[in-house]
Amino acid sequence: HNRRFTWGLTASNRTIRLYVFGPDDIWQSTEMDITSAEGRQALISLLVNWSLCSVDSLGFDPSIRYFVDRNVGDPYLEIDVHKVNESTGKVGHCTYYSKRCVGAADRLTGRHARYFAASTTPESMDTPAFLIKDVWTTTSSGSTGDTRDISFLKTLRDAFGGTDKLKDSFSHLVSTGPVYVNRGGKPVLDSTTSVFAGLPSTAQGETKDSGESQGSSSSRVQGLSTSCIRQHRRTVSRWPGNMISAADNPSQVVIAIADAMVALNAAFVKCKILHGNLSDRAIQFQRTVDGIRGVLAEFDYASYAGASPDATRAEAPELMLFRSIRSLESQIVPEDDTDNADDTDDMDMDMNDREHVLAPFNQLDDWESVLIIICVLGTFGINKAKRDLYRPGKLGFPSIKSWNAEEAFFVSSQKRLHLDSARSFTKHIARFIRSRLLRQLAVDMHRILFLHPQCPGTGTVVGGRDALARRDDFEEEIVRALLALTEQYRREALAALSATGSAPVRAELSAYTLKSHKRAMLPEAWTARKSSKARGKEPEV
Repeated sequence: HNRRFTWGLTASNRTIRLYVFGPDDIWQSTEMDITSAEGRQALISLLVNWSLCSVDSLGFDPSIRYFVDRNVGDPYLEIDVHKVNESTGKVGHCTYYSKRCVGAADRLTGRHARYFAASTTPESMDTPAFLIKDVWTTTSSGSTGDTRDISFLKTLRDAFGGTDKLKDSFSHLVSTGPVYVNRGGKPVLDSTTSVFAGLPSTAQGETKDSGESQGSSSSRVQGLSTSCIRQHRRTVSRWPGNMISAADNPSQVVIAIADAMVALNAAFVKCKILHGNLSDRAIQFQRTVDGIRGVLAEFDYASYAGASPDATRAEAPELMLFRSIRSLESQIVPEDDTDNADDTDDMDMDMNDREHVLAPFNQLDDWESVLIIICVLGTFGINKAKRDLYRPGKLGFPSIKSWNAEEAFFVSSQKRLHLDSARSFTKHIARFIRSRLLRQLAVDMHRILFLHPQCPGTGTVVGGRDALARRDDFEEEIVRALLALTEQYRREALAALSATGSAPVRAELSAYTLKSHKRAMLPEAWTARKSSKARGKEPEV
């Protein structure tokens, strides 16, 4: 958990190349020909440099230290969170202790966001009081001020502080700031620029991104110094309890989602804030004396209502799975669309005709992400200790896996295909959801989001308009229906928890009967049954 970058070395015949896998790029050295004196000298210099250089030059993060203490028991981490004294300008730090990483970075490039359950003393690590978020975020060169997520959290704190009943529904910020590394006895801001500056000259050759050369790394760094770079930052917030993916059962998932969306709707009504980054890490839950409460976090890509699609979302490939169709298609360059438009089962995928792509984000984009979260957790399981209860088994290959690719055009076209109709959603997505509670919630949410009587599906409607663009005309109506739906499921989930207590997930699923589910709170237009030929059949219970 304490890697800032990783070294790589390849040998092919007589030549050797050195690679540095950074948070944003892959740096590649020039070839070292070991049959020549110059090439051997470069290789030996590199090996000597590795033997004598500091720990941070090897790619490790000195501010995260690994310990094994018999008195404590399990191995644990010491994590320094830096802060600059405004009066003296000196860099200080506060040390936290953690036994558990609750969210790991699982992509080669991107934000590399990691999450640690932490406490202020080694003795209290079993009952963490804080959540530390370690991330490489895009920011202006040399900037140490608040990033976007911090600015939005402060706005929400001011709007919902005091005695407001929603004050505990948002992540509570404790401290935040960039990470510093000690170089030559002086603290240096940790960023992609400082990482490159600390590399030996042998490694300073070419910069590669996704396998394609982008020119010399020196020119690449000069360009970054005047534009956006990735800066290493840590944020400490009050411990929410758990990520939604660590819930004990589907009922807790439903309750956390319902609470989080009530809070997000309030943030929109009061502050005009859209989240734009909902995922299984953004919705968290907290156990209280009254039961379960959902908590909303991760405002890295939040925006105000009316804002245009944000290009910085492209820097987070780990979020591709949960992004709305509009968010994905806003990243696609129109000139490249026609080359890949053959694999969408006769769906019209001409991006130049997708008027919704250029429209500002709205609440429906966040609700799309919520639907995807439910589908993902229902298909692949929640709590890892109980994930075997949700194996797809003989149903075949879950189509939802195609949503986790790194090509925006492919993912958006797959989502358009799978979400276009009730039949398509049932065939590709719903039948793989093993929790009956989450399955029926997903089916009902899909009906409201994508099967509006005036703009059904994800293709074109009468008049040649894109269905998703037409859907924006009914935003308020759809949001009201979704809030009513999640509140209804929340009450039923609470009833299921009360009936089963802390029983295993399998017992809860068998106790919950979808046949007793009532759709009284849904608009009549959505509950009317369509012909099986036009809309397909609902999943069997």
